[in-house]
Amino acid sequence: MQVREGMSDTVLTIGPSHTLRDAAEAMCRRNVGAAVVLDPDAQGPSVITERDILQAVGSGEDPDRELVSNHVTSNLTLASPDWSLERAAATMVRGRFRHLVVYEGGELAGILSMRDIMRCWIEDGATSEVTAGATEA
Repeated sequence: MQVREGMSDTVLTIGPSHTLRDAAEAMCRRNVGAAVVLDPDAQGPSVITERDILQAVGSGEDPDRELVSNHVTSNLTLASPDWSLERAAATMVRGRFRHLVVYEGGELAGILSMRDIMRCWIEDGATSEVTAGATEA
């Protein structure tokens, strides 16, 4: 299975000068865990995630004043729609992130989350034996 089969091609985008509250409200409305931040002054896209917002608010930042631009991840690994889901999952695990921005031909094509990958694998009938100890934390 390829990234194109699992990605969402409707991507929430937000500007860097929006507040954290703006981002959180937009993400809630769309029921997504990340937004792609498009800044014409930056070299490429960045991402803000629910975790970024949680960490900012949890450390005392004011979500009505704090800007998205101060909490983005900008050094992104970009995926191609023709990557396998296994490659995408391995990239996410190695990079310790849960969302991949997908570009094709220099254009934003979609976004893929770990949840999207799991959904695809489950719908495709992926099964695995749970070994003893696998459920232990």
